[in-house]
Amino acid sequence: MPQTTSCKEGTYVLLTPDITEAIRWILVPGGICQYGDEGRPIRIRPLYWSATPLTCQAGKPLTDVNHEEAATIAARLGGRLPTSAEWEWMAAGPQRRRYPWGDQPWQPHLANLRDSGLGHPGLVGSHPDGATPLGLLDVAGTVWEWTASTLMGGGAIIRGGSFASPPLYAQCTFLNAAPLELRSRGIGLRVVREA
Repeated sequence: MPQTTSCKEGTYVLLTPDITEAIRWILVPGGICQYGDEGRPIRIRPLYWSATPLTCQAGKPLTDVNHEEAATIAARLGGRLPTSAEWEWMAAGPQRRRYPWGDQPWQPHLANLRDSGLGHPGLVGSHPDGATPLGLLDVAGTVWEWTASTLMGGGAIIRGGSFASPPLYAQCTFLNAAPLELRSRGIGLRVVREA
């Protein structure tokens, strides 16, 4: 039976072939990620990434899914959740950009963050000026993204900041965590596939 999950309170989306075929995949070459503020080297394999966080109704991000549901959705789409190091490599690239778009300080046209005044996730893809050089959209802001990296104590690392986050949280090396069972309108997911 297909998985159903909420896009916003009171509405549900069914994972069907037309949704899965609508995902645009972008190849992010592999390399050595200088992970975290300390720049710990971690080898990252080439991966295909969903160009945006997953969406449902009218281009809104798929949210209100806990970590297990996010991992199940990713698997049903033929992929998985990225690790935190893979996410950072995708966001910062080999240049170790401060933000996904580069080193330019945040401005409202670059990402949906707290000070942009929107106050909700908004539509995915609404900030094309904030794309990575490879064209991945909404890496910063809109919704946090679950990763496969879990923590002692039952949480998982989330990356990218959300519509309620200050610009600091949108920096490529910024880590946050959430309880595995949390469902929030501020947390969504992006999927990776092996290249």
